[in-house]
Amino acid sequence: MGSTSEVGRRDLVKRAAALGILAVPTVGALSSCATGGGGGTEDGTKNKGATSAKNPLGVKNGVPLETFIFKGGLGDQYAKDAEADYNKTYGTTVKHTGTQQIGPKLQPRFAGGNPPDLIDNSGADHLDMNKLSAQGQLQDLTALLDAPSVDDPKKKVRDTLYPSTIEKGKHKDTFDVFYYAFTVYGTWYSRKLLKDKGWAYPTSFDEMISLCAEIKKAGIAPWTYPGKYPYYVHFNVFAQIAKIGGLDKWIAIDNLEPGAWTSNDAVKQVIGHYEELAAKGYFLEGSQGLTHIQSQTAWTRGKAAFIPNGSWVENEAAPTTPADFDMAVGPLFNGGTGDKMPHGTLRAEPSEPFIVAKGGKNPLGGMELLRILLSKKHAQNFATKVKSLTSVQGATDGMQLSPGLASAAGAVKEGGKNLLMIQLQEWYPKLTDEKLGGLTSQLLTGELKAADWIKKAQQYADEVAKDSSVTKFRRAT
Repeated sequence: MGSTSEVGRRDLVKRAAALGILAVPTVGALSSCATGGGGGTEDGTKNKGATSAKNPLGVKNGVPLETFIFKGGLGDQYAKDAEADYNKTYGTTVKHTGTQQIGPKLQPRFAGGNPPDLIDNSGADHLDMNKLSAQGQLQDLTALLDAPSVDDPKKKVRDTLYPSTIEKGKHKDTFDVFYYAFTVYGTWYSRKLLKDKGWAYPTSFDEMISLCAEIKKAGIAPWTYPGKYPYYVHFNVFAQIAKIGGLDKWIAIDNLEPGAWTSNDAVKQVIGHYEELAAKGYFLEGSQGLTHIQSQTAWTRGKAAFIPNGSWVENEAAPTTPADFDMAVGPLFNGGTGDKMPHGTLRAEPSEPFIVAKGGKNPLGGMELLRILLSKKHAQNFATKVKSLTSVQGATDGMQLSPGLASAAGAVKEGGKNLLMIQLQEWYPKLTDEKLGGLTSQLLTGELKAADWIKKAQQYADEVAKDSSVTKFRRAT
C-alpha cells in the first residue's frame, strides 16, 4: 500500500531474485467487495487502435482515460507529470483524481460497472485487490510486461524491473497488480546525531541494547514509534525474524502453517528483544498515543534516535526535518552466530500497487500510462519529487540523491540478493495490523510478555487459517 496519512502500510520485500511467490487463493467464500463481477475483455482490447513501434499496446487516439491516484506521503504530482506526456501522445486529457479515499469512492463504481482505468490502490482505505482479482475485475498486465520499454525498444518492460516486482504482483498465475515503488524498510536515524554524539549504528541486538543505555543517559529516547498504528513496528520485527531464523521459516508464517510462530526460535529472540527495550524504558514516553506523523516529528526534532519506518518517510517528514539531519536507514541487526542470513540483509520490496480495471473504458490506456511511468525519465522524476526508488532497476544511477534516498539505494545495493519480502501484511492485513498490532501495542508498553505475544499470535494465525471466508495464499519455498 502507499505512503499515507492513516496508513495501512504496504508493502513488501524478498530476495530480489529467485524465490517466487505463488499466490494461490483457496476456494474460500469470498465476501462481497461491492463489485459487479468481471468486466471488459480478457485481453484488454477494448477501444484498441493500431499498434506501432511507438504504440506497442495499440492505444486509440482521443479515447478518454481516467485515473485515481492515492495522494498520501508520495503526493500525486509524479502521476500528473506522466499523464501530461500521455496527453501529448494520444490527443486527450486524462481525468485525474487525487484522493486518500480510494476504497470508499471506487467500491460503488466497481459495483456499477464503471470503474476508472488506472488506480493507485494504496492507503488505509484501499480496495481489496485479492477479492477484485478473484472476481475477475483486474486486467491481466502481462501485455505490459512484454511490451518494449520506452527507453530501449529492444528490451521488454519486464527486463527493466526488480524480479520481485513481477512475483509480488501475481494472483495465482495472473500478473494483475503493478507495484511501482520499491520501498526500503528498517531502522531510520540521523547520521548527524550519531556522529555528533560519537555513537556508531549498532550491528547486533546486544550493541543496540548497550547503545540505548547511552542514548537514554544523554537525555534522548532511544526509540519512538506510531502507537496509533503499531504495525509500523512490524516492518522491523517480521524482517528481523526472517533474517535470524531464515526465509524458509518466515515463509511458513506467511503461509499460516501450524506452529510457525511458536516453533521458531527466532520469533522468541526478536519478540524478547522488544520486551527488553520496553522493560528498560527505551521508548519515548507517550509513543503509544502518537500517529505516524507525530512520531516522525518527535524523531526529526531530536527527541528520539531511532524509528521503524519505510523510505517514504523522507518525503513525508520533510516539513519538520532539519536541513543537516542527514537521514539514513540501517540494515537488520544480527541476533548471533546462528543467524541464517548475513549482516546487510534488508527488507526492500515492491510497493505502491497500481491496478488497471478490466471494466474501465480504456484499459489499454491504463497500461500505456504505466509504461510511461516506467521510463527512466519518470522513474527519475519520481525519485526527485518524492525521494523514493521505483521498481525500475538502476533508474537512479548517476543521479544526485537526497540523503535518505541515497542511503536506501546504497542499502539495496549492499543487500544484493539478501533482500527480504514479507507477504503476511499484504495478504492478511486484519491479522497483522489489527490483531498482532494490538499485541505489539501491549508488548511495547510492558502490559504483555513476549511469551504471551507469541502464544496469542499463533492463536490468531490459526483462526485465520481455519476461517473459510478469508481468501488464502501460498508462497513457494
